[in-house]
Amino acid sequence: MMSLSRCVLMLFLLPVLSGCAGVKVSTIDAEKYMEQRRGDVLTSGKLSGYTKTSLQVLGMDAEACAKDGEPCRRSLAVTQGLDKEKKLSALSELWLQEAIAQERRHHAYTTALQAYLETARHAYAYLFLSERPMSGRTLEERPTQVRDYYNFAVQQAVMLLFRSTKDNDGKPPASRDDVVREWSVTFDQRENPLPLSGAHPTEILPAFTLAFDGIRNQYRRDGLGAEMVAVMPKGKSNASWIEMRYPALTVILDFPGETMERILDRKETVLHVYDPFRTERVTLRGISVPLAGNFTSGYGLWLARSFFARQSLGTLIGKGNMLKRPHVFLTQPYQPDKKTIIMIHGLASSPEAWINVANEIMGDEELARSCQIWQIYYPTSFPLAVSNFEIRKALSQTIAAFDPKGEDVATRDMLIVGHSMGGILARLMVSSSGNTLWDALAKKRGLKGERQHKARKQFHDYLFFEPVPQIGRAIFIAAPHRGTPFADNSLARFAAKLVTLPVHLIKDVIQPALTLLSPDQVSQSVHSFNGIANLSAHNAFIQASAALPIASGVPFHSIIGNNTPGVPLEKSDDGIVPYSSAHLEGAASEKVIASGHSVQETPQGILELRRIIHVHLREHADRVARSSRNE
Repeated sequence: MMSLSRCVLMLFLLPVLSGCAGVKVSTIDAEKYMEQRRGDVLTSGKLSGYTKTSLQVLGMDAEACAKDGEPCRRSLAVTQGLDKEKKLSALSELWLQEAIAQERRHHAYTTALQAYLETARHAYAYLFLSERPMSGRTLEERPTQVRDYYNFAVQQAVMLLFRSTKDNDGKPPASRDDVVREWSVTFDQRENPLPLSGAHPTEILPAFTLAFDGIRNQYRRDGLGAEMVAVMPKGKSNASWIEMRYPALTVILDFPGETMERILDRKETVLHVYDPFRTERVTLRGISVPLAGNFTSGYGLWLARSFFARQSLGTLIGKGNMLKRPHVFLTQPYQPDKKTIIMIHGLASSPEAWINVANEIMGDEELARSCQIWQIYYPTSFPLAVSNFEIRKALSQTIAAFDPKGEDVATRDMLIVGHSMGGILARLMVSSSGNTLWDALAKKRGLKGERQHKARKQFHDYLFFEPVPQIGRAIFIAAPHRGTPFADNSLARFAAKLVTLPVHLIKDVIQPALTLLSPDQVSQSVHSFNGIANLSAHNAFIQASAALPIASGVPFHSIIGNNTPGVPLEKSDDGIVPYSSAHLEGAASEKVIASGHSVQETPQGILELRRIIHVHLREHADRVARSSRNE
């Protein structure tokens, strides 16, 4: 039997004799697990577990590398103890750590630029030149991390390059040796996604830094490349059209060289800029990959910086920077092979009426691939007859400017959408006046003889028109085709008295109208000649135009709000427009939605609008297919 002293001795020596294999186990929660698995220098500011493991294999310390990265990167680059994938991915993260530190802590922008280019180069080599094909790594987490290093590095490199060229007359990066130093940076100009030829952006913004109040969703596409927004200088103020000043861009850095060794040995890169609306995939090293893209940020920035609401109200009451005539806004650079959707807003409104509508259309991948949006911005104080004429003129000039031969898909079989007063104008765009409007005017005013002749000549452009031939379908949303009682209430009449029309309109149209139509009341107020007064159900123009025939072969659709539950449909309204005024016989479809007057912004209204656009695209594709078979 072992003595007590020997037992005590054995208990004392047991930890020593058993060595130091004191492995312990503990559990971690899901949040900690995800942090360990996916945390990296971008998400947590610390190196990822993958890079730490690679450093530990070589006996390096992650914290020491953070303080002095050059020895770590140099040792890692020449070591034989890691396979190329682990080495390249670790080097891309280490270079990114260095770039962020230089830019944020030391404001050493030139040094940071070199480090971002090194990050992108090593990430590029990992993604496209690893021994294992990209398809064999699809479900792995590390390629996604390295893609993010590449995208972020390209983004920051572009920002720093732009900063260096902004005060240098916009010269390309390759000419700035003091900035790029030993690197050769070439700009490939074969792609030209910028809308204004020859113009240089005044700003370049990373799309991910922009957040917007008032837009329900932000749409983007995952893939390779830095998602950016360019801010372009203002275009010609006298043009009928205005191209998008905030185009979405996606930037790629390509690294030429036949082999991985060649790429890592030469400091050369080619900068490619793409329009993500136009380009969905790019091919690098023979591999087709999705191109990243942000479809909301440029549109949101345009709305945020345009101050439409302030201007549209000022235009109505004659204050501030008044809008003097309609403009056609292209919400993205013109694309000849995409169908065009034309949107017209309502009274006292602006393109802001379509905030979520346009964004949801661009967020629908098929529609974004097939369509582009033009928004008509016009002074809603104008009489409807004048707005109809002026919008037609602006639209015609825009089409002629971008497609002078009339051969583009974009300018054929266009779809027009109008809300409220814009719905009336959209209907006029696809209608034929015949003699209806003129006869109604001549009868009401008792026009005869020389007075009749002068009046017909004076008002010909406003009262005689045919359907716009480029428009192939129309959608009317909460449109008061037969007027609205709202225009006759005391508040509307008071508002009509506040309306101030531009001097040129009063001089060229209103005063001649008063002289010809009411010779005994030349001093009559012009208040009856404005957009608000035109919306009355008792207005002669509204009454006559409601009977105009819509062009044969142009299907039209109605989306109508109903804010009066429990009331028979025929007697319902949306708070502004009665159903009886918005309803049109012969519609290809009619959708009544429980909503107020802004039914176009409801999810149900947007879904219906998208459904109709999809129908339009399918029917167009069917016509093209039948035509091809018959040739």
